[in-house]
Amino acid sequence: MKTITVPSREEVSTVNQGIFDSLKAGLGFVPNLYATIGKSEFALQSYLNLQNSKSSLNGKEREAINLVVSQFNQCKYCLSAHTAIGKMKGFSDQEIIEIRKGNDNFNPKLKSLTRLIKAVMESKGKPDSSVVENFFNSGYTEENLIDAIVIVGDKIISNYIHGITQIPIDFPLAPEI
Repeated sequence: MKTITVPSREEVSTVNQGIFDSLKAGLGFVPNLYATIGKSEFALQSYLNLQNSKSSLNGKEREAINLVVSQFNQCKYCLSAHTAIGKMKGFSDQEIIEIRKGNDNFNPKLKSLTRLIKAVMESKGKPDSSVVENFFNSGYTEENLIDAIVIVGDKIISNYIHGITQIPIDFPLAPEI
């Protein structure tokens, strides 16, 4: 099987070199996943636009979705990245593990979101109506539902890219559960 390598700055388009420079300035490094997406002249900017788009969901809710989707897809890269980001957004190590295990009882509203996302993943986009109703009953809106599904799509993209490429993980490894 062909080995996919992480490109250096010099190996990507001029446009992507500028994006690499911006990422390095903002994050201190260019994550391997982003660098790999940079193999495409157009995909990196498109992906970053999707990932950084405005949302009606807050940072913790977004990270909870990222963790649920990445756990479902068993993406070690994204679990590692979103464990680190989740901590920056205010989750404790224990809360992150609970979200990943589906035992997140520390916040009932957030739990309705994570249950919906897990049901979306398990049912391939056709969750039971009771799960959707519980999501709405906990205070979420139709706008929140649409934004949550967009975040699922974003995370599936990165999970699949890592699943296929198996590029090295450059974040502290998330614990196995």
